[in-house]
Amino acid sequence: MTLSAAHPLVDGRTSSSPLISAYRGERPSRRPVWFMRQAGRSLPEYRELRRGTEMLDSCLDPAMASEITLQPVRRHDVDAAIFFSDIVIPLKLAGVDVDIVPGVGPVLGTPVRTAADVAALPELTDEALEPIRQAVALTVAELGSTPLIGFAGAPFTLAAYMVEGKPSRDHLGPRTMMHADPETWGALTRWAADASGKFLKAQLEAGASAAQLFDSWAGSLGLADYQAHVAPASGRALDFVRGLGAPLIHFGTGTSELLVAMHEVGVDVVGVDYRLPLDEANRRLGGAVPLQGNIDPALLSAPWEVLEAHVLDVLKAGSAAPGHVVNLGHGVPPETDPAVLTRIVQLIHSVEP
Repeated sequence: MTLSAAHPLVDGRTSSSPLISAYRGERPSRRPVWFMRQAGRSLPEYRELRRGTEMLDSCLDPAMASEITLQPVRRHDVDAAIFFSDIVIPLKLAGVDVDIVPGVGPVLGTPVRTAADVAALPELTDEALEPIRQAVALTVAELGSTPLIGFAGAPFTLAAYMVEGKPSRDHLGPRTMMHADPETWGALTRWAADASGKFLKAQLEAGASAAQLFDSWAGSLGLADYQAHVAPASGRALDFVRGLGAPLIHFGTGTSELLVAMHEVGVDVVGVDYRLPLDEANRRLGGAVPLQGNIDPALLSAPWEVLEAHVLDVLKAGSAAPGHVVNLGHGVPPETDPAVLTRIVQLIHSVEP
C-alpha cells in the first residue's frame, strides 16, 4: 500500500510539520498541540452551523463535516485538524441501525448479542465510504501545511456499544460475552475491526497525515482480558493502514495499566489520559515511544494561573519522551470557553520545544 504522489505526506506539505515531526520522535520547530473534540460543541460557530441538522447527518455531509473540521484550526492556531465524524459512522455506512440520541449517545435499533446477530451484520463496502473521502479531500485542500488526523473507534469500544445497544457504565455485556461466548465475541470484534480499518484507510488515502485509534472503553478491562480478547482486533484494524507510512496513534481512557499492551498492537504514538503523569507513562514505555497528552480537561475552567501551572507541568513531564504532542487527557468539555483553548495554544507555542 502506498499513498498517492499528491498526498500531503508525500508532496511535502505536512511531512516536516511540528505534529508529524513530534510523532516521529524528531525535534519540532514548535511544540505541537491539538485537542480531542476541538471540532464541535464548545464552538459557537459549530453550534450555529449544526442548527437543525442531526449529528450523523452532519458527519455525512462532506461540506459541513469539512467546515466543522476547519473551524478550530482557524480559531485556535492548533497544529492539527481532527476529522469531524463519529466512531459509529462506519456502522451507519454499513447499514446498521444506529443513531446518536442527544443526551444519551449512540443507540442501536437492535443490540448484537448472538452468533446469528453477528452473522447478519452487513459488510461495509468501499463505495459507502465515498462521503468520507470527499470530506477529507475538501478539508485537506484548505489546510495547506497543517496536517489532518483521521480517526476511528477501536473494535472493543464499537463492540461494546453494539452488545449493550447503548452507552454503558461498566460494559458488563461485552465483558461477559468475551468469556461466555468467545467465538461470537471474536467474530463481532473482527467485524468491528474491519469496519474501523476501512474507515481509517479511506481517511488516510484521501489525505489525512496521521490516524488515531480511540478505545474509549478499554479502561474497563484488566490487562489479561485486553491482551487476549481485545488487542488482536485492534491490531487487525490497524493492519488496514500500517503500510501507508502515516504515524499511527492509540488512545484510551482509564488505560494507564494497558499502555504497553496498547503500544504493542503496532502504533507509533501512545495517547495518555489525565490520570497518569507523562514522565511515568514514558518510564512504563521504556523511554522509546512518542507520547500525546495530557492536560486535565477539568482544569479548563480553573483560574488561569492554576491552568497555566498545570500546562507547564505537562510540558515538563512530556519532555522526557522521545516526542510529545500536547493534548488533553480526554475531550474538550462542551461548556469550555474557546478563548481559554486559544490562550493555552499561545502558551504552549511560547515555550521552547
